[in-house]
Amino acid sequence: MVKINEMAPEFTAKAFQADEIKTLSLSDYKGKWVVLFFYPADFTFICPTELGEMADKYEELKGLGAEVISVSTDTEFVHKAWYDNSPTIGKIKFPMLADPTGKVCRDYGTYIEDEGLSLRGTFVIDPQGVLKAYEIHDNSIGRSADEIIRKIQAAKFVEEHNGEVCPMNWKPGEKTLKPGLDLVGKI
Repeated sequence: MVKINEMAPEFTAKAFQADEIKTLSLSDYKGKWVVLFFYPADFTFICPTELGEMADKYEELKGLGAEVISVSTDTEFVHKAWYDNSPTIGKIKFPMLADPTGKVCRDYGTYIEDEGLSLRGTFVIDPQGVLKAYEIHDNSIGRSADEIIRKIQAAKFVEEHNGEVCPMNWKPGEKTLKPGLDLVGKI
């Protein structure tokens, strides 16, 4: 199982992006923040709501130096078919990774063996390839792109401000903490 502050598992797999099928690896994104966004399957109910919101927030995420890679156990050809047939999915500009064998899902602990599908999992990986945050939950609960953005903002702040940490619900511009001291910039 993956662990916080350890290297994220490397992978190389086929992906659909920008009307083409290509091979990509996690190491291709060295130097960028990465959001791995696991979901159960294409042509489902909650998944397009999540992927549509990630597509809508993609430029904001890129502005933070982050790349999004969505992952399901569908093939790259199913990703293309979904992209071609759904206006919501047609907005996606980030790569849609194909994991039909479930290897990437297993490496990240999201694979449901008896279903051949992934749980909903979100993994935030720093520019050095180190896992900084993750969340895995039941497939009936959709996620929030705004919370993913907040997590990246907080992780970036901590990385850039040695010794400062971000309290609950922290957002850029708000007070931070220094362990053993009061709030930085007292309220």
